[in-house]
Amino acid sequence: MTQEEKELYTVRMLGLQLPTDPRWVNLAEKDLEEILTDHAYCEQKAATSCISLIQQYPERIELVHELAPIVTEEWGHFRMVLKELDKRDLKLGSQRKDEYVNALLKFQKKGGSREDRLLEKLLVCALIEARSCERFRLLSLYINDPDLQEFYHKFMVSEAGHYRLFIDLAKTYCDEEKVKARWKEYLEYESEIMQKLELRGDRMH
Repeated sequence: MTQEEKELYTVRMLGLQLPTDPRWVNLAEKDLEEILTDHAYCEQKAATSCISLIQQYPERIELVHELAPIVTEEWGHFRMVLKELDKRDLKLGSQRKDEYVNALLKFQKKGGSREDRLLEKLLVCALIEARSCERFRLLSLYINDPDLQEFYHKFMVSEAGHYRLFIDLAKTYCDEEKVKARWKEYLEYESEIMQKLELRGDRMH
């Protein structure tokens, strides 16, 4: 299996339709302070998203019980990235606009039932985790720093689990056929986003 075939296999396992341009890792490692800063804020926002879901849907017992430990895990990841910055004598920069996530949010259907709105939120979370997993995998394989390879392998494994959790929660609370149909629409839209966004080494997405 060629390297290109391996990357295609990975994105398909995650449901993604388009692999990241392989040049992204080379761009990212040119300025570790920038990519680690963006990564730190991504972890912080992931924790916040889970807290928001719990606050909005406290009656969904399984959702609350499944996401509560994810909040702790994501905040722990934020602290891990801060520690990595400190270890390298780098500084946490300012939070920056996440064009990828903002584009996904624009695709969310507005209105509808409470269940419909939950489905939209869960699928956006699943997609962000899937793309993060794919990019962490690239860093774990191709960045020229052995310590960071190991560092990002751990994140890759974690994000894969989170992706599956959000999909499973969607199927728990929503009609499975509706989940599959809407997920397909999100995947197609996400591939369009990936083609349009500028390839930047200072962004995790």
